Amino acid sequence: MSKRKKVEAKRGRRSSKVAPRGRKHDRRETAQAGSKRGVAQVRGLVLQYFRNTKGEAVDYKQVALGVGAEGDLAIEMVREAIEQLARERVLVPDTMPNRYRYLPPKQKMEGVLRRKAGKGHNMFYPDGGGEPIRIAERNTGNAMDGDRVVMNRLATRRGQLPEGEILEVLERAEANFVGVLSIKNNVAFLLTESNKLANDIFVPMDKLNGAKDGEKVVVRVLEWPERAKNPLGEVLLVIGMPGDNDTEMHAILAEYGLPISYPEEVELYANQLDEKMAYKEEYNRLDYRNVPTLTIDPETAKDFDDALSLKSLGQDRWEVGVHIADVTAYVLPDDVIDREAASRATSVYLVDRTVPMLPERLCNDLCSLRPNVDRPAYSVIFTLDDKAHILDYKITRTVIHSDARLAYEEAQAMIEGARGDMSSVILTLNGLAKQLRAQRMTLGAIAFERSELAFRLDEKGKPIEVYVKEPLEANKLIEEFMLLANRTVAEHVATMRGDNAPSFVYRVHDTPDAEKLADLAEFVGRLGYKLRTTGTPEMIAKALNDLLEKVHGKPEAELIETLTIRTMAKAIYQTDNIGHYGLAFEYYTHFTSPIRRHPDMMVHRLLTRYMAGGKSMDKAELEEICKYDSDQERKAAEAERTSIKYKEVEYMQGHLGEVFDGVVSGVKEFGIFVELEANGCEGLVPIRDLDDDFYELDERTYSLVGYNTKRRFSLGDKVTVRVAATDLDRRQLDFELLS
Repeated sequence: MSKRKKVEAKRGRRSSKVAPRGRKHDRRETAQAGSKRGVAQVRGLVLQYFRNTKGEAVDYKQVALGVGAEGDLAIEMVREAIEQLARERVLVPDTMPNRYRYLPPKQKMEGVLRRKAGKGHNMFYPDGGGEPIRIAERNTGNAMDGDRVVMNRLATRRGQLPEGEILEVLERAEANFVGVLSIKNNVAFLLTESNKLANDIFVPMDKLNGAKDGEKVVVRVLEWPERAKNPLGEVLLVIGMPGDNDTEMHAILAEYGLPISYPEEVELYANQLDEKMAYKEEYNRLDYRNVPTLTIDPETAKDFDDALSLKSLGQDRWEVGVHIADVTAYVLPDDVIDREAASRATSVYLVDRTVPMLPERLCNDLCSLRPNVDRPAYSVIFTLDDKAHILDYKITRTVIHSDARLAYEEAQAMIEGARGDMSSVILTLNGLAKQLRAQRMTLGAIAFERSELAFRLDEKGKPIEVYVKEPLEANKLIEEFMLLANRTVAEHVATMRGDNAPSFVYRVHDTPDAEKLADLAEFVGRLGYKLRTTGTPEMIAKALNDLLEKVHGKPEAELIETLTIRTMAKAIYQTDNIGHYGLAFEYYTHFTSPIRRHPDMMVHRLLTRYMAGGKSMDKAELEEICKYDSDQERKAAEAERTSIKYKEVEYMQGHLGEVFDGVVSGVKEFGIFVELEANGCEGLVPIRDLDDDFYELDERTYSLVGYNTKRRFSLGDKVTVRVAATDLDRRQLDFELLS
């Protein structure tokens, strides 16, 4: 007997052998107890076994049997090899105890990192599409929002969302951040509340550009050195002192990369424009100055980019003119105004100001369809019967003379019976608009009627009143004729050359997300409503309209309408026409607001070009513009919402400690949002303050559920809260739940 076997015999152990399953006994490999070489040999067999399982979860006993391990020592080495492979993340623990699955070799993928993108998580979006992958903060390295990166997909337990880690930054996105500058002992940092960056930014003293301690500034990230804790940046712009209204509104604009002021050289160029340039003979304008014409806009509006005219043709027929500011008669392709407008892409509407797309000379003067002055327009002239059916139309340039500038409230008063110079025109237009709306509903349009939060401000911009503003019938009057013009222009271009339609800017809206629709049906089902989720798009649209009609006027109406909107895709600009689901239009574009939207300017130019027989614009070039304009529109909308939230928090500072009734308006992993019934302000009850139980999010039922008590907080629940805290820096309003 060998010395090794004698030792084993004394220890009372039998010989331990490991062999691949299915091999002959004489090819088995024997593992030496405690030997690194033996464990290495076993590791290879274990790894090969897991590779053959194709991701199936197995325990160490199955593995030992599979590789032919015999004896306690060999089985122990199998266990040790599994643990070693698990530490190296080659194997991953399963949800079942003591079971593991095989993780394939590192899969390097290239794509873009978006911080706080998917339900508040960092997300990696692979090039060429594919499933987004969540990136935990500890695995982001020094990658920032928008960076092109290399990502490795990590092992996760079965049923968990896929996760990854950032291995390398390939290309830095341009990164500007807004925050407060802190300078201590000749060391400067930008302290930012942005959720797009987890670290403060180090600013060298020679990169301050005159900024002082405590000022709110914009900093551009220059680099993030390897192994450095903080990125390095320079001050681009000093905004002002925190708390000042102008500073805070400018900070919001800068946060979304939106312009704060208009370039002086563009303003100077605009001021030199000749008003007569819009009346060139080539425009061949039709004269509509003697046709009764009016504008209806918000009371504080200065840029009037649409007007309506009405003329009776007899025999129950009407001529309705939709007249739009002829911006492109003044803004020529690639001039300084055009380049600036293309860069901005949209006007931005904050609570207390408008940041215009065009210089003031154009948006408030030359292009604005002001009353009692002649103005050039781009018009769609409709011949309608008394049921608002289109008998004929023409698209032409015109000159108009607005007879009246009405606020929505004035027009509404006329609809409700007040007398005025234009009341008969208003009543006729409103009757036709209601017929147009009924036609859309019949086609399957979805009837959203959203209220909005409005503020009354003092001379310093501080909110002194908050109230909910409901849409008026006068709003719908204007909306219907703008929709009609937009649809008509889109259909005109799309069908003007048969199958060879030229490239064009369409405003498209895809069908609802099926999973979100199913979740909505489940939620409203708990409230006693039924919602069809299968069938044609028209059937689903009818089901949604039926639901909205049933809940109209009930306490849950606002909530259900909000959830219905969340099932919808985002409307965007693109060159491929897929129709507009929400409006039930096969063709749709934006033609009616060229003063404030760049796509409308593009539509005016393309329309002119194509009606003159011009060749189609390059589709790829146009698509690139569409994508940019859609992105700028999204940023502007986010900036507007952020300014509203800031003013909400500012207003509620004066109500700390007060008690309000409210309704649960949102549910997240970190708490519940409550909208106050008194004024529409929304705040958060943090989950950390729900200390009577451990609460978990149930996404399918929009609820937080107590683990032990099963207490449930769901969307629409009535609650009572106390205003606990306001944080203007974070634009955050916190409530304490009372009942």
